[in-house]
Amino acid sequence: MMESPEEMLNNQKEQAARSLKAFMLTNSTKSNLNLYDHLARLLTKVMEERPENVVDVIEDLSREVKRAGLQNTQSTLRDIHVTTPPQVTAEQQKVLFSHKGGEDGTQEEQHCRFWGKILGTENSYLVAEVEFREGEEDEEDALDEAGEDEEREAEDSRGDEEEARTAEIISFPKSTYKPPPVVPKENNGTGANKFTYFVCREPGLPWVRLPPVTPAQVTVARKIRKFFTGRLDAPIVSYPPFPGNEANYLRAQIARISASTQASPLGFYQFVEEEGEEEEDSSRISFEENPDFEGIPVSELANSLSNWVHHVQYILPQGRCTWINLAEKPEEEEDPEEEKEEEPDEPEPEVGPPLLTPLSEDAEINNTPPWSCKVSSSIISKFAIAVLCSNLWPGAYAFACGKTFENIYIGWGSKFLAEGYNPPVPPPPQSEYPSGPDITEAADPSLEEEQALKAALEEQRESQEEMEDAEGDEDEEDDD
Repeated sequence: MMESPEEMLNNQKEQAARSLKAFMLTNSTKSNLNLYDHLARLLTKVMEERPENVVDVIEDLSREVKRAGLQNTQSTLRDIHVTTPPQVTAEQQKVLFSHKGGEDGTQEEQHCRFWGKILGTENSYLVAEVEFREGEEDEEDALDEAGEDEEREAEDSRGDEEEARTAEIISFPKSTYKPPPVVPKENNGTGANKFTYFVCREPGLPWVRLPPVTPAQVTVARKIRKFFTGRLDAPIVSYPPFPGNEANYLRAQIARISASTQASPLGFYQFVEEEGEEEEDSSRISFEENPDFEGIPVSELANSLSNWVHHVQYILPQGRCTWINLAEKPEEEEDPEEEKEEEPDEPEPEVGPPLLTPLSEDAEINNTPPWSCKVSSSIISKFAIAVLCSNLWPGAYAFACGKTFENIYIGWGSKFLAEGYNPPVPPPPQSEYPSGPDITEAADPSLEEEQALKAALEEQRESQEEMEDAEGDEDEEDDD
């Protein structure tokens, strides 16, 4: 049967209503709600509350209904606080900056200051300078030295065994070369090792302790120029070969920079007077803060280098702050059968400028003044400070105001050169063994030469036998 026009119209309306309901049931991609459920909840709220002037507040009611539907998906708990690794490290290292009183209630003396920052191609180094408490033993260094001694003894024993096995097979000529004596390093708390240094790459990361510096490292560091990479275990490829890795080279450069650029106002430090010590003794190394220091005006500090002095020991060409005589031998029992060697001439001791020497006595290098002084600001003079800049070590600064002063270094860890850098020339080759019949090469004789030599030796032997026979006959005649 064919549908009547009324039935067809009703079917079309029903189909349109289903399509509209399906559209209204579509969830939003943002809030995951649909219009059908929202309108149903909104009309239910209107019928329950029956507010006045509902047409004027319908938007607010719609917003409340939507907010109520979202509360179930929201959490009222706060986010869990996540502690970052730098915060954990800072909490662990907080004790380093707290001063603990001793048994008598006094503060124990331990100095720690920010030395500066040395830039690198990959990472930079933040450097802290530490002076341990007096009498505190450095167990870590003792263990390191013990390990080095054991390793050195093991290497020596292996070398002796290998040399003995080689000597059994081949007898080489004995060399008369003697290597130069090794300059011993200075003890911790003295000279170039007076302070201990720690480095880290970023604030909050663990601090790494640098090893003590040796004279050989200082000597080679003066001859090479290298950029730092930021990795302490990076090798130092240079000529002359550097005895160590980047951690050792970094420690050597810190020692050189400190010895050359650490300065303080004149009169801030004074020598510790000891019995039997002359006032102008250049070997005095003990000094203390002067309690009577009243400060120097900023204008005078900025206009004269005579008002600044060095308070760190000078590093001698030997690589130490205190010279040691390597030619002096320990007293031992002399063997009368042993041949006495000629003693070398007594070397002349190396002497550097004494402590608390004014900066005005520093020598120029390649017509470059070693220092520059200035006032930080000329606008408000009462808040200005005196700033001292090193021209030989760019990045080294000292500043002072009143009774306060400080030193800091921020740079690449390289010394200024007026000319281009040229690596040192390799030393001349050592001389060979002296010429002699034992080691001089000779051409092989020909057959004729060998026959002639053999005939000459035979003739010499026959003539010698004839002479012996003649002497024997003469002796027999004498007996008769």
